[in-house]
Amino acid sequence: MATIDDAKKLYSGIDLNSASTSVSMTINGPAPILMAQFFNTAIDQACEKYITANKLWPTVNKKIKQLFKEAALPAYSNVNKSLNFNEWHNGLGLKLLGVSGDQVLAPVVYESIKKEVLNNIRGTLQADILKEDQAQNTCIFSTDFALRLMGDVQAYFAENKIKHFYSISISGYHIAEAGANPITQLAFTLANGFTYVEYFMNRGIAIDDFIPNLSFFFSNGMDPEYAVIGRVARRIWANTMKHKYHANERSQKLKYHIQTSGRSLHAQEIDFNDIRTTLQALYAIYDQCNSLHTNAYDEAITTPTEESVRRALAIQLIINKELGTTKVENFQQGSFLITELTDLVEEAVMREFERINNRGGVLGAMERMYQRTKIQEESGVNAFVNQEQKHNADQQAIFRSSTGEQNGQIQHVDAFKKRNQSVAEIHLKKLQKAAINNENIFTLLMEAVKYCSLGQISNALYQVGGKYSRNL
Repeated sequence: MATIDDAKKLYSGIDLNSASTSVSMTINGPAPILMAQFFNTAIDQACEKYITANKLWPTVNKKIKQLFKEAALPAYSNVNKSLNFNEWHNGLGLKLLGVSGDQVLAPVVYESIKKEVLNNIRGTLQADILKEDQAQNTCIFSTDFALRLMGDVQAYFAENKIKHFYSISISGYHIAEAGANPITQLAFTLANGFTYVEYFMNRGIAIDDFIPNLSFFFSNGMDPEYAVIGRVARRIWANTMKHKYHANERSQKLKYHIQTSGRSLHAQEIDFNDIRTTLQALYAIYDQCNSLHTNAYDEAITTPTEESVRRALAIQLIINKELGTTKVENFQQGSFLITELTDLVEEAVMREFERINNRGGVLGAMERMYQRTKIQEESGVNAFVNQEQKHNADQQAIFRSSTGEQNGQIQHVDAFKKRNQSVAEIHLKKLQKAAINNENIFTLLMEAVKYCSLGQISNALYQVGGKYSRNL
């Protein structure tokens, strides 16, 4: 029988960390389910590396054939035959299609690999259910149950020492895209962040055990307030963490990502959009953002092309590599305008906090549709467009999956369900029982996603957690 020491010896020379993929996922409604799928994918990639390094494929392939019996083995299909597979992918992650590493490796080996991967995995999940209700509308579970799932995820992170993965990207971007001005975006986003802090603490998770798993995501537009959005956010967050929650120094540091404004891009003369994006990128870099996404110029009308994405990337490269003032950290420090603007924006945000608190906090305000109403009032939709005037928007083909690709995916899911039919029902009942008995659902999701589809899990959880319904 293999031991922990045996397992460590066997993969001591393998870089398992490189199998722990870094990724950013914009997922909200079914976020915990898809994150469990992603974690298992990263673990199985590490298992593949272990199997390859120890020349175990002959034995493993025999086990896989036994598991599938007469059923056809899943295989990767290169729809675009013009691409040479080996040129852009080394095949990692495709040799265990249809099975999990724990089905072909000794339990002690699999658990050791799983622990190592979870301790080193990097990435960001959005999973911000509060801004979904307020702005974006991809809620599927009831708000209470969605918060419960987020709490289960964070408790799992704390228990398993998952330190390098952001469990929530608390998002103001979609609040801004829905119409909010920069003050409202910042105030609503920070208020949502503090709501998560209170919720996780009420779950019994120590504040310094979960704050490092939180990050923020803001939009940059053309208004002057966007030049200080990060400074104000960091000042309010640091003061609150230090004086109200007595959090440690790391927890006082707010990390945030900026995406330039899709809302500000025009459908007419789209080439000029690169200018807007460049100016917004400068705002973000001068404001010391931790990471940055520059939009492609054609995003106002279609899925970006390779050429437009390359230009969006070039904006960042030129600013960071060629612009002299970006070589100096905090280039605008001490500027009268920036200092005064920071104070004014902070004061405006604090006033918005008061209005939210007067309505019972974030959740109380949501029940009254305060955030949603305010965002809509600020959106400034032009209701006086001349219908007779011709708008010469540049037209490009919109990319969609082909019928063949869609049918192929449906067939894969149907085969997956048929293959795991007897086992899936057991895991679905376990999930429902955990929800009813107030156990950690995400712990069971990590196993359930190996045998159940996203739809099967969602439908099972609807029955115990309820579907989302907007307050009217």
